[in-house]
Amino acid sequence: MTIATGTPQWPVEGLARVPYWVYSDPDLYRREQDRIFRGATWSFLCLEAELPAPNTYRRSTLGDLPVVVARDEHGTIHAFENRCAHRGSLLCLDERGEARKIVCVYHNWTYDLAGNLIGVAFRRGIGGKGGLPDDCRPDQHGPRKLRVETLAGLVFGTLSAETPALEAYVGGEIAARIRRVMRAPVKLLGSYSQMLSSNWKLYLENVRDSYHASLLHAFFTTFRLNRLSQKGGVVVSETGGNHVTYSMAAADAGQEYEQAGMRAARQGFRLQAPELLESVDEFGDGIGVQILTVFPGFVLQQIRNSLAVRRIVPQGRTRTELAWTCFGFASDDEKMTELRLRQANLIGPAGYVSMEDGAAPEFVQRAAQAAPELLSVVEMGGRGTASDNNRITEAAVRGFWKDYRRHMGL
Repeated sequence: MTIATGTPQWPVEGLARVPYWVYSDPDLYRREQDRIFRGATWSFLCLEAELPAPNTYRRSTLGDLPVVVARDEHGTIHAFENRCAHRGSLLCLDERGEARKIVCVYHNWTYDLAGNLIGVAFRRGIGGKGGLPDDCRPDQHGPRKLRVETLAGLVFGTLSAETPALEAYVGGEIAARIRRVMRAPVKLLGSYSQMLSSNWKLYLENVRDSYHASLLHAFFTTFRLNRLSQKGGVVVSETGGNHVTYSMAAADAGQEYEQAGMRAARQGFRLQAPELLESVDEFGDGIGVQILTVFPGFVLQQIRNSLAVRRIVPQGRTRTELAWTCFGFASDDEKMTELRLRQANLIGPAGYVSMEDGAAPEFVQRAAQAAPELLSVVEMGGRGTASDNNRITEAAVRGFWKDYRRHMGL
């Protein structure tokens, strides 16, 4: 099936079709940065635990816009553009740190932890010579400041005054699922990042796609950690942009995968370290896997006892950074911390499960960019975005495109 030539238009089939040009059109990428990431959305910036004390900061992003997130001397969290008012240099070069003020390395212009310009080197010159004119107002060109709100220890930011309050933006049911995981003060366990050779939207589609999880990820199915025949479901927000996919931890005794001869249904495999599969039901609800997203680029993960946040950072049309931060709770004992660290082998760039999620979007990117006039078929579970009590559905993927089209005016 093809779409009309000329100015790209969304296909008449609506959410059940996605045009391949959305993954490689250069003008579209620039519009996304303006309308989505710098528009009326909330972007995840960091965990509150990453700002552990007053006068601490860390770098983050708002789409491809570099950002500084800081906790000032009073404990208030601020976020502002990582850009000096003078010549546009990055203000913060270190990933994180402690400071009472931020000094630009280029010409030593100085800012407080709210992003206010508080000092200009040699502003009055020397001996009456040089310096800035008396009517120069460099602070009027300072870094843009973000609105900041927190939810259960998660820090979000937006440049738009029109973005609804964070909890209203997320939606009550999704917020409850966030609080389910973020139920106590957090203890950081580690972080890493990987570069994906694909458009940022392909990874967001992937984490919303419950249909692929036990087909692509042979480890899930082989060791019966996550199969579509296990009880579970998909929750999609009213806007479509936020979602939860979950499955119960109870072992699946069915033979559907084996009888169908699926690649992922491998038998006879054993682990030399079977303790990797050990877990405890720490949330008391029997859910073994929960993947949650908030539009445009936030992922909250619970895979057994492996907890992490993921931040999607667009780096161009066909390049995306995926930043992971693994965490536990401050109340965890040594045994639970060891369990979480062991299960962290499931995730990340080389994870037994997550490794394939870095490759699959690239496979799509490589093929789809050669066929911009064609469409993908997104009809698993129907053509709508309603929540469902099964996972053989692409409702959450269609939900992503519903919210995307709203922000982009497509």
